[in-house]
Amino acid sequence: MKALLIIDMLNDFIKPEGALYIGPAAEKVIPVIKERLDLFRQKKEPVIFICDRHRQGDLEFEMFPPHCLEGEEGGKVIDELAPRPEERIIYKRRYSAFFGTELDLTLREYGVSELELTGVVTNICVLYTAADARMRNYQVSVVPGAVAGIDEQAHRFALQEMEKTLGVTLLK
Repeated sequence: MKALLIIDMLNDFIKPEGALYIGPAAEKVIPVIKERLDLFRQKKEPVIFICDRHRQGDLEFEMFPPHCLEGEEGGKVIDELAPRPEERIIYKRRYSAFFGTELDLTLREYGVSELELTGVVTNICVLYTAADARMRNYQVSVVPGAVAGIDEQAHRFALQEMEKTLGVTLLK
């Protein structure tokens, strides 16, 4: 079975007024992700929203400004992709959706062996989630138009790294 992971499509990253807005590239992936989301929902395949979530004083804020704070609007999934009640939301505090979360257990309970990753940021949370998924023997695919990075060069590098080093399938 295949599951769709929607990674960090949160107000703080996607909306121009967000605390860590990644730029216009983020807005361009919304329709592509929405299309993938609709397809997975139609097929009744699992959809899991991966959401960055921090507390005040998180050590990550030594590198990045405070963002996706617990209980604040910036940490919510954008309205265009709003989760349905039956869809899982898994909160993470680090780049990988697997680190310190129940993602792996959840996927195994669903009988998932394949993942399709979407969201932001290609060279950070998407890349590290792909790496951890491959280390756990999941088959992983990415639609390049469904992921976005802060800068184009890092985005392209991450896609190449996923494909060439991790064995991620890049879908058309």
